[in-house]
Amino acid sequence: MTYVDRPQLPKGPPWAHNSMGASVHNALRGWFDLPVDQRTQTGIAGLLATGWLTDGFRDREQSEAVRARATDWVKDYVSEIEPSFEPVGLERTVATTTERLAVSGRVDRIDQRGGELVIVDYKTGRGELTSDDTRGSRALALYALAARRTLRRPCSRVELHHLPTGTVHAHEHTEESLARHVRRAEDTAADIVAATAQVSAGADAEAVFAPTPGPMCSWCDWRRHCPQGQAAAPAKASWVAVE
Repeated sequence: MTYVDRPQLPKGPPWAHNSMGASVHNALRGWFDLPVDQRTQTGIAGLLATGWLTDGFRDREQSEAVRARATDWVKDYVSEIEPSFEPVGLERTVATTTERLAVSGRVDRIDQRGGELVIVDYKTGRGELTSDDTRGSRALALYALAARRTLRRPCSRVELHHLPTGTVHAHEHTEESLARHVRRAEDTAADIVAATAQVSAGADAEAVFAPTPGPMCSWCDWRRHCPQGQAAAPAKASWVAVE
């Protein structure tokens, strides 16, 4: 629905956790645009306050409470960053090609440390992360490859920065592990191309692109258009994930 059909159908309501996450990302990006002497805890709190998105929250009281919580996160986070530090890229689009794919994506932050690039991805979800999340992230692996090609510098290290806990989960990729992620992405793409060709040849789209319902259907933007998803999991209030 999102990447293949792209239908002109209304998605579900906006989610409060998406508003919160976007607000935090925007504030962290804007902090590096401030003059060095304004890159302070007060500076990041001001950016979050002026750029706070309120879509999806239950009411103003809940929105303000979540903003206060997020303000503590970002203030603690920037207190560990040298104000004069300048990333190589912020919200930077990088791209590359493989034998079967053209890949592009936008990276939250790209650092340079010791002559090599480091991919930094901010996370604001309440679930705790581990280094396995970083190692297994296909997106981070492809970002590393794309950063190599776009910026023409070595890149093997990827990091998830979890703002709620103030933790960093890192993984150092090898050429083998990066190649493995590429193979998996290419296999997924091949499956999509084959399925699309079957539908074009007259196969039943509902059978070829069969839904795989489960608990995550509660959070799907297309739930209102999917009877199987509605049956699989109850609807969630747009603000439940920030409670």
